[in-house]
This record gives sequence, structure tokens and C-alpha cells, in this order.
Amino acid sequence: MDDKIKFDIEFPIHASPQLLYQYISTPSGLSEWFSDNVNSRGELFTFIWDDSEEQAKLLSKKSGERVKFRWLNDEDDQTTYFEIRIQVDEITKDVSLMITDFADEDELEEAKMLWENQISDLKQVLGSA
Repeated sequence: MDDKIKFDIEFPIHASPQLLYQYISTPSGLSEWFSDNVNSRGELFTFIWDDSEEQAKLLSKKSGERVKFRWLNDEDDQTTYFEIRIQVDEITKDVSLMITDFADEDELEEAKMLWENQISDLKQVLGSA
């Protein structure tokens, strides 16, 4: 198995960290922009798209700050995860979403574009596009 490549992307967003956290940490928030529907039972989140669903385990979360998930279909690879982190610049108070994710080398650009599309959906939901 090829090792996946870790990548980070930063997206400036005009929204309060408290509001953003609702959109990245709750099933109802995530279903507004990340997938068509999201169900959760404890730490297990089921993300539903048109014709597929994927399950992810919530590895950790810190209120108002970050969430970290691992796709269950990557169970053989315990090192990969995706994290959505809210970062606030101490001086300017500018808010950014930091995405950390993993992708195969030949899918790296595609993975980044997918996040760009999803974050652009989030910005529209927030009215900050």
C-alpha cells in the first residue's frame, strides 16, 4: 500500500469561531455543506451523499477549535485522518479554517479541489462568500 501524503490547506472565512464550530462539529451543521446528510451515534458519524455513504469515527474534538475524524474504510491505515481546525489570528482576529487531510499522490490535486468546493459551499451557507 502506498503511503498517503498529508496536506494542509487554509481558507480565510468571515465568521465567528463559535458559529463555525457548529458547522464543523454537529451532524446538522456538517450536512449543510460537507455532505447531503449526516447521522451520528456517539463517536460514529455517517456521511451520506447522493449514491454513497461513508462512516467516520470522531477521534477528538475541542470546543470552538477543532474536530478530527478518521474514515472507517481506512481502518487498515490508522495514521490517516482529516482535521478541521479553526484558527484565529491573535492580532487581526481574522478567522481561517485549516484543513489537514491525506491523499494518494495521484489524487492530491483532486482532494484539494474537493475541499475547495466544500469550503466554498460552507461560505455560501454562512453568507460570507
